Amino acid sequence: MIKLFKFCIKIIILIVIFYVLFKIVNIQDIILKNIYPKEYEQQVTTYSEMYNVDENLIYAIIKAESNFDPNAVSNKDARGLMQLMYDTAADVAKIVEIEINEQNLLEPEININLGTKYISMLIEKYENIEVALAAYNAGSGNVDKWIAENTIKADGSNIENIPFKETNNYVRKILRDYKIYKQIY
Repeated sequence: MIKLFKFCIKIIILIVIFYVLFKIVNIQDIILKNIYPKEYEQQVTTYSEMYNVDENLIYAIIKAESNFDPNAVSNKDARGLMQLMYDTAADVAKIVEIEINEQNLLEPEININLGTKYISMLIEKYENIEVALAAYNAGSGNVDKWIAENTIKADGSNIENIPFKETNNYVRKILRDYKIYKQIY
């Protein structure tokens, strides 16, 4: 009986120690920061400030698009960290006055610059992050058509009505990750 009592006391002490350490070290934050990293921080901060976009949104986009793999190329030939289509990147490159080619589009500095500028242009156009994200994924032409047909509202209030399943899931994922990034950083 005394051995059982001593064993229970030891377990209780271990639980209390673990709880205190968990609160001090905050293991949950450590785990979340490994799942939701802030890689390429210098570039993201620079271009987020330059183009007035929340850097947490850029991290959420990079995480969803490439999971921080600068050499990622999709089956549709979207390239780099922010998965830019070459034609879109070329249009944005003209605006920011940089030269690109298919190879240097993979460079984090160039890709984050162009991707951040592009999402800033979409946010400015649509005045709504949700709708801008839909356009980032499905293209402005599709989003303009959905708004004109009243499939989605310009204010993003019924963004769940996006007719492309991939885009619908994409917007939800980015918004979820964006919220998580804002909470942990």
